[in-house]
Amino acid sequence: MGKWIIEDKECLAEKITSDGNKYLVGNGYMGIRGTLQEYKKEEFPAINLAGLYDQVGDAWREPLNAPNGLYTYIEFEGKQYRLPQHLPSSHHIALDYRHGIFYRDTSWETEVGKIRVKAERFASLDECHLIAMKYSICSDADGRVRIYTGIDGEVWDINGPHYDEMWLSETKPIIYGVGITHECKYKICVSETYDVDFNLDEDIIIEGRKIVRVLSFEAKAGISYDLYKYIGVYTSKDTSDYLNEASRLILEAKSNGYDYILRKHKNKWEEKWKVSQVTIEGDDISMEALNYSIYHLHSIAPRHADSLSIPARGLSGQTYKGAVFWDTEMFMLDLFLFTEPDVAKTLLKYRIDTLDGAKKKAKDYGYCGAFYPWESQEGGYDACSDYNVVDVFTGRPMRTYFKDKQVHISSAVVYGIMRYVDYTGNYDLLIEGGGQVIIECARFYYDLLIKKVHLDRYELHDVIGPDEYHERVNNNAYTNKMAKYTFQSAISVIDILSQFDALYEELSQQYDLLWLKQIFQDAAVKIYIPEPDEKNQVIEQFDGYFGLEDVSIEELKKRMLHEKEYLGGAYGIASHSKVIKQADVVTMLNLFSDEYSMEVLLKNWEYYEPRTEHGSSLSACMYSMLACKCQMPEKAYPLFLKSARADLRESTKQWAGLIYIGGTHPAAAGGAYMTAIEGFAGLRIKDGKLNVNPNLPSKWNSMAFKIIYHGDLYEINIEKNSAKINNLGRYKG
Repeated sequence: MGKWIIEDKECLAEKITSDGNKYLVGNGYMGIRGTLQEYKKEEFPAINLAGLYDQVGDAWREPLNAPNGLYTYIEFEGKQYRLPQHLPSSHHIALDYRHGIFYRDTSWETEVGKIRVKAERFASLDECHLIAMKYSICSDADGRVRIYTGIDGEVWDINGPHYDEMWLSETKPIIYGVGITHECKYKICVSETYDVDFNLDEDIIIEGRKIVRVLSFEAKAGISYDLYKYIGVYTSKDTSDYLNEASRLILEAKSNGYDYILRKHKNKWEEKWKVSQVTIEGDDISMEALNYSIYHLHSIAPRHADSLSIPARGLSGQTYKGAVFWDTEMFMLDLFLFTEPDVAKTLLKYRIDTLDGAKKKAKDYGYCGAFYPWESQEGGYDACSDYNVVDVFTGRPMRTYFKDKQVHISSAVVYGIMRYVDYTGNYDLLIEGGGQVIIECARFYYDLLIKKVHLDRYELHDVIGPDEYHERVNNNAYTNKMAKYTFQSAISVIDILSQFDALYEELSQQYDLLWLKQIFQDAAVKIYIPEPDEKNQVIEQFDGYFGLEDVSIEELKKRMLHEKEYLGGAYGIASHSKVIKQADVVTMLNLFSDEYSMEVLLKNWEYYEPRTEHGSSLSACMYSMLACKCQMPEKAYPLFLKSARADLRESTKQWAGLIYIGGTHPAAAGGAYMTAIEGFAGLRIKDGKLNVNPNLPSKWNSMAFKIIYHGDLYEINIEKNSAKINNLGRYKG
């Protein structure tokens, strides 16, 4: 892997799905899977759209994939050449992850020599509705070439089809494909035009749900023929004038020319890297994996919106229903908070704007306050099913309680908003509704509290912590601690908002704020937080955890009767053991490490890490960060790479039986960034100022990065035995 380039020279059918994730390009409005131009829906191409969902029948509701305006393949002397049907003599794909450009270079043997196709494409970071592609053909011999290029409306869906109708039309020099969705009747418009500098004949074919141009010409040996495609994507949710807007956009792009829009696109990427790039001397593997992780987060940041979040699989397709999980606030937020606070605000505004959905969910369960969705779609609709897992032995759906019992989701929203306040120094988000969100989340936790008659304390029962293998437990340490944090945050927020007379008066019409402060203070003091065991300093993950069977992960997995059986839930073999899915107590200790001794941090890391299966891509980074805080950078290092390389490795799980579950792992990408900046560099706020306490792994000679804090841009340079923080002045990005 060269610097800022990942590449592959193999052509293997089994890598098509993983390559689609690995070579993704995007601009926050849409993500384009790293598939080839000639692929049909069987190879899972997708132009995945942010924030638009559709449901067909009783199937899971999921985000929309737009009609594929990149669809292109060739004929030479009457014979087709396309993958995967026709094996090439050579093949090379690559991603420039500094600039978000996907490349392919493929040659086939013909009866008279080779024919070669080279292509590059990008989703413009300068204009979020625009895709551009350069497609080049060169042959060893003279011959008749036909380029078939247009819009493929046969869209890959997991739980579709989502387009009840597909309008295909031509208004020279533009062709259109407009899909009409099943549920909300959204119009998804894809427009396309092209440009060439050689003579050709053109025909239009409409066949089923495809509209295709057939561009025919006589090719001369050794000459490269370049086709430039400009594709616009607009929806009726963007504008009622989507057809005209799509036309205007691509005609303007064609007028300006490919090189011009490519240059503007690259310039936008360079602006991002000026602040977010991390430089590591001595370990190119780490630096490239880390910046590749940052690339993925930039590619899915919703800069086009004022209020929108990032799904758990980014914009790589419809897996996990395109839903927003706690991943965004707890794992992805920090990159944007530190390098692009406006995006961080957009992500959190999504939670403010979906407060009504969270209040409705709480009410439906019989509680007051805000219970945020475990799998959030637009409006705060909880897409999480009651049956998330299929029993491999019976083939029947299994009841799970992720939706009902993972109440810690509301505290993640609170944590994200308070992090924004701490790092920006601004109260704007609190004034714009974030303060009310925090109050409502605190009201929810207060309504969940249980008090036993003989104990002067509050408890939380029947929950699921981050470790999903153990359902419906009492006093999960992480959940209780985050509830306490929510109570404390609500008290602080009420005090802050008292400075704004009009807003405070408005809130006083809805709440008895003084009474809320009193009950939240009482709850914060009396809520039970499991303490470290006096003998071994380990914190029990939940009531009764220490009494479970202490079996190794290896021994537990020998008991499996089927390679795909679920380890958790009522019948899972892990649910009655100490084996956990992911960091739980360790996540809590990471967030509140200043409240615990180094001995407690270390003893809990040593106890829980061997018992953690790391069955979630969210897990490794938390162990890595805590290892750094325990001054164990060498133990942190492989866990950091596990996160940073989550989308570079081909071994990630792509299928559950016949169900595709693949996609990118933006939470792991965010976790890698957090580990580098807050783990190895040891970034903290101390007495209102940035502070670093480095613990670099032995391979790293130095590290450099930038951070935005309270509106100022800081440059931080770390050597083996020294660190410098330089204030570069007010950030004007």
